[in-house]
Amino acid sequence: MDSKTCLSLVRDIFATNHFVQLCGIIIDEVGCGTARLRMPIIAEKHTNLSGNVHGGALSTLANTAVGVACSSAGCIVVTQSITTNFIRNIKANHTATCQARITHLGRSTVTVTAEVFDDQQHLMCQTLASMFVKGHSEAIPAKW
Repeated sequence: MDSKTCLSLVRDIFATNHFVQLCGIIIDEVGCGTARLRMPIIAEKHTNLSGNVHGGALSTLANTAVGVACSSAGCIVVTQSITTNFIRNIKANHTATCQARITHLGRSTVTVTAEVFDDQQHLMCQTLASMFVKGHSEAIPAKW
């Protein structure tokens, strides 16, 4: 499998996730066990009372990137635990980008790290997630 084929398959999978669509998350790139996603920050959708992006929006982007990274390695997963450390923030009309990478691929759990950056590549938050493996994709192999 090549990255273009996997990207198409993963995009099809996540196109059925209404919450991902509502948040406006875009899957830009996948590798085997990696993913890069972005989310344009829209004031009416993603910001808190102070006009900054809501921490939950950044956490949602990171959690989605973690799930996409797992999907790119053929795993069907749900979040078991997730910890996000917030470092800085951005305002509306900017784009948050997330890079996720599998650090452990086990039979029943997958550990993934994710980092979210602003438009100037400043680190905004770091996430560590443990994902529970519910099954495996027939279309995407674990290694490619």
